[in-house]
Amino acid sequence: MDGNFSLVQLMLSVLIFLVMFFGIGFLLNMLLRMTWLMALVYPIVVILIIDDIEFFDYFTSPVFAFQALGDKLVSLHIADILILSSGLLGAIISGIVIKLLRKNGYQMF
Repeated sequence: MDGNFSLVQLMLSVLIFLVMFFGIGFLLNMLLRMTWLMALVYPIVVILIIDDIEFFDYFTSPVFAFQALGDKLVSLHIADILILSSGLLGAIISGIVIKLLRKNGYQMF
C-alpha cells in the first residue's frame, strides 16, 4: 500500500473494509456459531494483505519472515492503519451484533 490517498478514497476504503468484514464476520458467526471467529482470524488476513512473504516461509524460515513482517508493519502509513483498523472494527461489531441478536432470542441456523 503506497499511502497516497485522497480524503474521499480514504473514507470509501474505511467504509468498504468496515462493511466487508462486518458482513464476512456476520455470516461466519451465523453459520459456524463461533461469535468471535472473524475477530481472531482477522490479524492473519491483515498479515496476508500487507506481507510479500509466502505463508510457508513463516514455518520454514521464521526469523527472516518475522523480521520482514516487522519491517512492513513499521512502514505502514496512517491511511493504511486506518483502513486495516476499520476492518477489525467491522469484525468486532459483527460479533457484538450476533451476541445481541442471540440474547434477544433470534436463532440463526
